Amino acid sequence: MPTGTPARPAAVSNAPEVSSAPTEPPNQVAVYPDTSSINRRPPFIKKGNNEILPKYDPRIFDACGPFVCTTGHLTRVWNLMDGEQLVSLSHTEGTKGTAVSFKPAADPNQEGDRLWIGTNQGELMEVEVETSRILKTRPGAHGKSEITKIYRHLNELWSVDEGGNLHVWGPGNDGEPNLDGSPIQSYKLPKNETFSMVVGDELWQATGKTIRVFTSSLDGRRAFQVLTKPLAVDGAGDVTSGAFLKTHPDKVFLGHIDGKISIHSTADYSCKAVINVTSGKINTLAGVGQYLWAGYNTGKICVYDIGQSPWIVLKEWQAHENTVLKLQVDFASSFQLDQLQVVSLGADSKIKIWDGMLQDDWLEDEMKSRDTAYCDFDEISALVFTWNAGASTPHSLRYSDGDATFFEDLVQSSGSPDILVFAFQELVDLEDKTATAKRFLKSKKKEGSDQERMSHQYRDWRDFLLKTIDDHMPQGSLYHLLHTAPMVGLFTCIFVKSTLRDRITDLSGAEVKRGMGGLHGNKGAVSVRFRVDDTSICFTNCHLAAGQSQASSRHNDAAAILEASLFGMERDAEARIDNFSGGGDGTQILDHELCILNGDLNYRIDTMSRDTVVKAVQQNNLGKLLERDQLLVARRRNPGLRLRVFDELPITFAPTYKYDVGTDNYDTSEKRRSPAWCDRILFRGRGRVQQLDYRRHEVKVSDHRPVTGDFRLWVKKMRPRERAAAWMECQQGFEDVKQQELADER
Repeated sequence: MPTGTPARPAAVSNAPEVSSAPTEPPNQVAVYPDTSSINRRPPFIKKGNNEILPKYDPRIFDACGPFVCTTGHLTRVWNLMDGEQLVSLSHTEGTKGTAVSFKPAADPNQEGDRLWIGTNQGELMEVEVETSRILKTRPGAHGKSEITKIYRHLNELWSVDEGGNLHVWGPGNDGEPNLDGSPIQSYKLPKNETFSMVVGDELWQATGKTIRVFTSSLDGRRAFQVLTKPLAVDGAGDVTSGAFLKTHPDKVFLGHIDGKISIHSTADYSCKAVINVTSGKINTLAGVGQYLWAGYNTGKICVYDIGQSPWIVLKEWQAHENTVLKLQVDFASSFQLDQLQVVSLGADSKIKIWDGMLQDDWLEDEMKSRDTAYCDFDEISALVFTWNAGASTPHSLRYSDGDATFFEDLVQSSGSPDILVFAFQELVDLEDKTATAKRFLKSKKKEGSDQERMSHQYRDWRDFLLKTIDDHMPQGSLYHLLHTAPMVGLFTCIFVKSTLRDRITDLSGAEVKRGMGGLHGNKGAVSVRFRVDDTSICFTNCHLAAGQSQASSRHNDAAAILEASLFGMERDAEARIDNFSGGGDGTQILDHELCILNGDLNYRIDTMSRDTVVKAVQQNNLGKLLERDQLLVARRRNPGLRLRVFDELPITFAPTYKYDVGTDNYDTSEKRRSPAWCDRILFRGRGRVQQLDYRRHEVKVSDHRPVTGDFRLWVKKMRPRERAAAWMECQQGFEDVKQQELADER
């Protein structure tokens, strides 16, 4: 992406900045990249095919301008512009291609005309793409050792075999490397490398955790091994990948098996920092402009802005069905095709071609950065109420001492917001696991009567809320019931002021079942989305997995809810930019510009006894407890936590769970469950959502206390003529920075 990329919204993070250390051990800081601005749109290339199907199982490829080549028991070349297969070579029995590289050309316009193939028999061959002819072969170039790598370096090719032999093939009279003579230099490398790459005039090689640096010279006078002592990164696993960025010429980035990236100086080779980016293996890295791309076992590719501290995850998308084996930046495409291609190979045997300029993201970010020039903004208010009601009914509330007027008082003190969201969990008894299982397993006929009983409970609460609002809101504040969303124990009821109702469009609801392996709705979420003017809003009511030790299950529930395709897809590209965020198409919760997620998230307080927690609450020592809150700990330590994209106001109230019903006493039953902040409200809006208040309320008919949040939301209404002018300006702006970026890459 061009270095002139518009600034993104400031990331909200409480994490300290990553600092550097000039000598080992590096300064390792548990700061994970900020995911608040993540974009999930696949960056498809604008010109040519974005996918090639080799129709066999290659593990090795190279790309050069309009061509991509794979090798294995077959070597094939395709034209990326039309997808035509140009070359298909079948190697002799027992022989397979194990390394491949397009040959450097004296004329840049002829880059890609020829390629070199290395085999498992130690042979090198040169192939002409246009005719598929094998022009030259060099049997025994590496004896009988399998050739594992062929690197380009200026107008040279470097071949490496499994025995650690490195041959440098220099240019002939035509300025191109050839197989006619002997290599101009030969060296010996350590065996069993886990990764290697060329950086400038140097070869960086890793064998496990050990890193060595070598350099070749035409006359052989310089020492081949640059360092007298190999490098090692404390606290990081084996090196698996690496990248070099032209915009950071003083650094080398190495990926590790344990999800860390170490940053090394090209001047003194010291490790400057170690960044935690994920909890799994980093398979492959690529430096594209000012950004670092990474491929993972999940098939996902992430793009990181490494110029910020902490790093920012700009993009994450499902690039392949499973493992991303290799990423490669095709610099030849910048002068041959007037675009910057990034090519990936997956274990799904597919080659994908991506837009290294991230044009769609550039345009979306630039448009959103200018939205005040073509939009009018209006501030609206919302009250969000979340409560695990413990199977309470309006009737039980009415006859509970001290609770009878709670909803009346809440409505009267609400300030008459534009939107009222009532989100309940456990409107039916989920504590009775036997009854829950029976409901799940019973016949359709009996299930119908069960649904009818639950529907009656939903109706009771709906009618109760309608009457409470009608009776106790200030005179002149007329509300409409916008939507109800039930699922087993979950129930969301949304009311809007009459003055807002006509501005609401695209209303829909959806549910995600997470109970009993995703088959039952005793756990999961109900979600409601709509647009106010031209701003998309999504409210999500969750009930995540229960149990002190089930934090991972809660994380998985949250991920499944946020990654589910729930709503209809917006097919108009212009509407996607205008009404949604993060490259989304409106199908997922996080595609919406303003998101509020609440419910019984069920996160507990770790490593403390029940009595210790109760004592800390009595002493109002909440800070001690919040340090052990599972959700807050996961936000600090788990880079894959999907809830990290949300913000939460600081908690200043006592834990809301678990009480003896009808009392102010934390659980004194036989189980003596430890108090916890199970009931939460999270929000996301990139500066267009402000939470004013976060509090609990004293209602005793349930073992949970309800929680509310008051919000300000800023919604936009576009002016079409000014919007069209801004779009034209953004497109021209992209062309300007694109040409500058391509010139820098050439």
